[in-house]
Amino acid sequence: MPEPTRRGRLFDAGLALALAAASTDYTMGDGYEQAHVHSIVGLWDLAFLASAALAWRRRYPLAVLWTVMAATALTPDSVARITFYHCVIAAYSAAAYSPYRVATLASLAGTVVLIGRPDTPRHPYAYFEPTVPTQYVPLLVSVPVVVAAVGLRTWRRRAADTRTRLTAVEREQSEALRRAVEHERARIARELHDVVTHNVSVMVIQAGAARKIMDRSPDQAREALLAVEAGGRAAMGELRQVMGLLTPDTDDAECLAPQPGLGQLEALVGRMRTAGLPVELTVTGPAAQLPSPGVELAAYRVVQEALTNIVKHAAGAKASVRVSYGDEDLRVEVTDTGGPPGPAAATGNGRGLIGLRERLAVHGGTLRTGPRPLGGFRVHALIPLELP
Repeated sequence: MPEPTRRGRLFDAGLALALAAASTDYTMGDGYEQAHVHSIVGLWDLAFLASAALAWRRRYPLAVLWTVMAATALTPDSVARITFYHCVIAAYSAAAYSPYRVATLASLAGTVVLIGRPDTPRHPYAYFEPTVPTQYVPLLVSVPVVVAAVGLRTWRRRAADTRTRLTAVEREQSEALRRAVEHERARIARELHDVVTHNVSVMVIQAGAARKIMDRSPDQAREALLAVEAGGRAAMGELRQVMGLLTPDTDDAECLAPQPGLGQLEALVGRMRTAGLPVELTVTGPAAQLPSPGVELAAYRVVQEALTNIVKHAAGAKASVRVSYGDEDLRVEVTDTGGPPGPAAATGNGRGLIGLRERLAVHGGTLRTGPRPLGGFRVHALIPLELP
């Protein structure tokens, strides 16, 4: 049973006071001739008992009904109106608020019998005249109609409010689902871009080199083609990992392999050196425990994308990769010495750096890019090591 509200408690207290005043006024007024043969003080006590009990009609509805029934049973038939209204209200409260249905129904039946008890022993089936004055009958008929109308209006308004809230919730859920789908699509697009662009750019360079030296240096051309094959295999492996994210129920061990991290930087740098890009890798500071595998992947993708851009946009340049573990953050910096655009430059659209900024922003990181004062380009990523 819900806890009564402050407004409900105030209403019940006011109702109890009003009924107590009405009963007292009836005893001293219209009911005085019937009451003078009885103790006025005793009747006041019964009226006060029945009225005071109604102040707790919402919290203890069944106990209040029993209390009012006891007061009604002790009230003489000639002045039954003193507790009649109390009994009606207590019966309604028990029916509306009591969780004990069986006991409530039995008590309500007893209430009907009690209110309609015989007037005199000589007429066991003759009931006394109504305790409600004739002038109050229209009021007792109209009040339930008005209450029912108000209740129906309130129910309709609440139903409309509920429908409005449900519609708003459904709209918010639909919008949240749409944003989640867009976010997931963007994440998958970033992964595919990073995997495909890097490996395809390296393969294009290796294939072009093999084509140029195939006639005069077959052995070097063969090594370049082997590098193309290795790059293709690496691309297929990473693509399977990305597809494994879309199909989590797969049993393929390669698909379930962890995404690359800073531990694979040596292999990445080695592949770039094989592709003809001189790269120097420097790691400073003690390797710290990163907050999540996503941070490792983000740092790896920064290096991968920066080296890929050097291959595409600065042919013949030298690159430097520096990873610094600090107490509070991880710094990744990739620089190059500059050069003319490479054979894969036409495939660039600027989406890579945008994707890196979005990826780093998820982990609270930042990305700064721009030309160096003495030539070349610089990519600098800062990733906090503390979880936001």
